[in-house]
Amino acid sequence: MTKKTDYKPRIADAIIERRLQGKGALLIEGPKWCGKTTTSKQIAQSVLDLGDSVTLAEAEDALQLRPSVLLSGSTPRLIDEWQVIPSLWDMVRSEVDRRGAFGQFILTGSSVPVDQEKLHHSGTGRIGRIRMRPMSLWESKESTGTVSLADLFNGKDIEPQDNSLDIEQLAFLLCRGGWPQSTLLNGGIALDEARDYFEAIYKVDVHRVDKTNRSSERTRLLLRSYARNQSAAISFNKMAADICENDNKNISYETVSEYVDALKKLFVIEDMPAWTPNLRSRAAIQTSDTRYFVDPSIAAAALSVGPDDLLNDLRTFGLFFESMAVRDLRVYAGALDGGVYHFRNADGLEIDAVIHLRNGKYGLIEIKLGGKENIEKGASTLLKLSEKIDTGKMPTPSFMMVMIGVGKYAYRRPDGVFVVPISCLKP
Repeated sequence: MTKKTDYKPRIADAIIERRLQGKGALLIEGPKWCGKTTTSKQIAQSVLDLGDSVTLAEAEDALQLRPSVLLSGSTPRLIDEWQVIPSLWDMVRSEVDRRGAFGQFILTGSSVPVDQEKLHHSGTGRIGRIRMRPMSLWESKESTGTVSLADLFNGKDIEPQDNSLDIEQLAFLLCRGGWPQSTLLNGGIALDEARDYFEAIYKVDVHRVDKTNRSSERTRLLLRSYARNQSAAISFNKMAADICENDNKNISYETVSEYVDALKKLFVIEDMPAWTPNLRSRAAIQTSDTRYFVDPSIAAAALSVGPDDLLNDLRTFGLFFESMAVRDLRVYAGALDGGVYHFRNADGLEIDAVIHLRNGKYGLIEIKLGGKENIEKGASTLLKLSEKIDTGKMPTPSFMMVMIGVGKYAYRRPDGVFVVPISCLKP
C-alpha cells in the first residue's frame, strides 16, 4: 500500500504493532480527525473504507449476499468506521476464532455503535482496544523530548534542558490543537481546523451519533459551558446553572446529562477520574470527575478564543494550558501502560494529574503556566501530598513534577521536585 511521505510517526504506531501480536483483532477508538485511519494504514495490508458512501452501499449489499467478502483481504485488514455496520463486530470475532491467528483485523471508529444491542459478544480475548487522541507536542515535533517520563519513572535524574517554546508559540499551539492535518498548516489556516471541528460537532455529529434529533444550539451552549469549566469537577446541575447565567438560556440537568453522554460517544469529552491513594490522614477523598475535552482547541473554538486573547488573559491561558498538558500526559501515559487521574480531598489538597502505571508506580504532577511563585506553590502542594501517603501500604512516588508552559529550563530542584516545560517532554 502507498504510504504518505508526510506522515508524522505516532506513539500509537508501536502500541498497535505490539497489541496485534497478541490479539486477533484490534479496535482503535477516538475522535474524528485524530489520525486513526492514517495511522492504521501504515500497517494495514488491505482496507475496507466504510466512511466512503459508495463503499458503504456496496458493503451493505454484500452483507445480504456474500458477507464473507467484507473480511477477505491481506492482513492486517483495516475496516474503517466499522460502527456503521454493527454486525461486523460479531463477524470479525467469529472469523478470528475460525482463523486462529493473531493480527487479522484493525477496526477504527469515531463513535460508538448506534445499535449496541446488536453486538452479541464483547470480543474479550479476541479484540483488543486502543484509544487514540489528537497529537501530543512530541508527536507534532514541537517538543524536543529531552525529558523522558519513562526515565523519571526509572529514577533517572535530568541535566538542565532548554525550553524551545515561547509564550506566543504556546498560545498558538493550544488554539491550533493536535489535529494531524492542522500540524501541516501555518497561521490562521491551521487555526481553522479546530473551528471547523467544533462546528461539525454541534451542527452534524451530535445528531448522527445515535440517530437522535438534538438541538444544535443546546449542544453549542453545553460545549461553551464545558469550555468555561474545564479542569473543574463541576456537577451537571451547576453546568445547567452556568448556561443560564452566562448564555441566558434555560437547560435542565437531564438535558445536560444526555448531551454529555452523546459527546462522550463521539470521544469529544474525556473527563478525568479521581485517584485514591492510601493516606495517613482521614480526610475524605473527593471522587468527582474533572471536566476535560479531548483537545484544548475545542474549548478555544467554543469560546471563540484565539492566541491573542490568551496572551491578554493569563488566568484563562493557565486553565487552557492545563487541558493541553493533560492531553499530552494521557498520550504519554498510554505508551507507558498507565492512566492519568486527579486527586482532591476534603481538606482542599489538590493535585492536577497523577500518572499511575499498571506495575504500581506513580508520579505526581502539578500543572502551571509558569512563573516562580506558581512553581513554588506547585512544588509545595506536591510535597504536602507525598508526606500524607502511607508508604507502608503503597510505594513512594517515582517522581514529583511541576509541568510548565513558560520557563527557560527543565531542571531538578534541591527538594527533588522536577520542573519540566511541556516542550521538553516525551514518553
